[in-house]
Amino acid sequence: MSPATPSASTLLKPRRRVSLVTVLATLIALISLMPLLFVVWVAFDSGWEKVSDLIFRPKVAGLLVNTGLLLVTTLPASLVVAVALAWLIERTDLPGRRIWSWLVTAPLAVPAFVHSYAWNSMAPSFHGLGAAVTVSLFAYLPFVYLPIAAQLRGLDPSLEETAASLGKSPLQIFFLVVLPQLRFAMLGGALLIGLHLLAEYGLFVLTRFDTFATAIVDQFQSVYNGPAANLLGGVLVLACLVLLQFESRLRGEERYARVGSGSTRNRIERPLGGLRWIAALLPLGFVAFALGVPLVTLSRWLYLGGTAVWRMEFVSSALIQTALLAGVGALLTTAAAFPMAWLSVRRPSRMQRALETAHYYVGALPGVIVALALVTITVRVALPLYQTVFTLVFAYVLMFLPRALVGLRAGIAQAPVELERAASSLGKPPFWAILHTTARLAAPGAAASAALVALGIANELTATLMLAPNGTRTLAMRFWAYTAELDFAGAAPYALLMIILSAPLVVLLRLEASARETL
Repeated sequence: MSPATPSASTLLKPRRRVSLVTVLATLIALISLMPLLFVVWVAFDSGWEKVSDLIFRPKVAGLLVNTGLLLVTTLPASLVVAVALAWLIERTDLPGRRIWSWLVTAPLAVPAFVHSYAWNSMAPSFHGLGAAVTVSLFAYLPFVYLPIAAQLRGLDPSLEETAASLGKSPLQIFFLVVLPQLRFAMLGGALLIGLHLLAEYGLFVLTRFDTFATAIVDQFQSVYNGPAANLLGGVLVLACLVLLQFESRLRGEERYARVGSGSTRNRIERPLGGLRWIAALLPLGFVAFALGVPLVTLSRWLYLGGTAVWRMEFVSSALIQTALLAGVGALLTTAAAFPMAWLSVRRPSRMQRALETAHYYVGALPGVIVALALVTITVRVALPLYQTVFTLVFAYVLMFLPRALVGLRAGIAQAPVELERAASSLGKPPFWAILHTTARLAAPGAAASAALVALGIANELTATLMLAPNGTRTLAMRFWAYTAELDFAGAAPYALLMIILSAPLVVLLRLEASARETL
């Protein structure tokens, strides 16, 4: 009987742990539903007749078509280019692989609307769907490249060796063995890009491509029509739910952690032979457009503006405020996302997917919708919190939960659950079992998640404009004020500082990706 007793007690511990994590994840999911409940309330308060008049019209159908075309064009292109880049850099003898791995990640330091600002300044006639897809590809591709590259470094080469021993060609091995193992990373990165495309405003305004996000902000700014803007936001929420459901079904419930004795073996390196220098044209072309265009444009405007555009009393204040908001918001958002990330990997179920959807959908809402919801709630229920730092940071946590969740989910997925169970069987309480095993192994992923969130906060615009306390002027706010007046030279210092502030965070992301190789 003695062996049975420890086994029974061991089985009870994970249940108590799951219950606690589920409670935390449910609480955060309910809080995340606030903007959605606000949209529902606006629809209910407006009445069906007004809702039908605002939603069922040709303008909305056109926006839906534009948004759909943007997704079905940008996402496949991003996946193809990201997989090709990751394979060349991580699995071949491409010249300068280490340098390329840093340069391909570097465009994350350039805010999406700064990419648009650069392209619009260099080629004013470049606009429409083609421009929107092109600029989106250069701005957001690192979001999917990073997890794919990290996953490639962590794959066990024995599966590829076995396939090769069975007579499979390198191309067959890639499509039959390697590519299926990249599905988790590919879908997570594509989902993150898709959510950004649904919510992005500045990029598409400057490329003159109408989406739901641009229509919502324009509607609000033109006639201050809250119901119309929020009802359009409801359509955007439905689009997000469709995207989440599609990603969830494709993802499945497979495991991706390696379990076995010894350390991870060195990855297989494929020789390119005479194609080495031709293959280098792909990363060279991507870096030239994704980094070269913004840097050349900024250099030009800074040269034309001279020292007069560097008004240090405004520049230093905006830099400090942006850094503080980004740091605090990143830490709180990452902590809030951890329970859901753990459930997503360890206990996949219908309930988990519902809770995960509640975490994700808010990432597809434009900042103006989240801001409108919080403005209404604080004015009606908690007036002392109206236009305070607390409300602004709270908005950041809601908006950037998807960024934190994707990074944490990938990190936890590579931490074997057997280690967690072993810690519990040795008498560790549930909290300490997670802390000593999964949390430690997922720490690089948590750092990457915090960096991604900080990047987003440092570049966030619309919600900050509506919720920031009096006197708050972030770098993005200053940049957009000058851009709105077509003062590109005046905007250049703030764009440059956003890039400089984001650069260390991109370095952290790249270091985290390298650290996964040693797990």
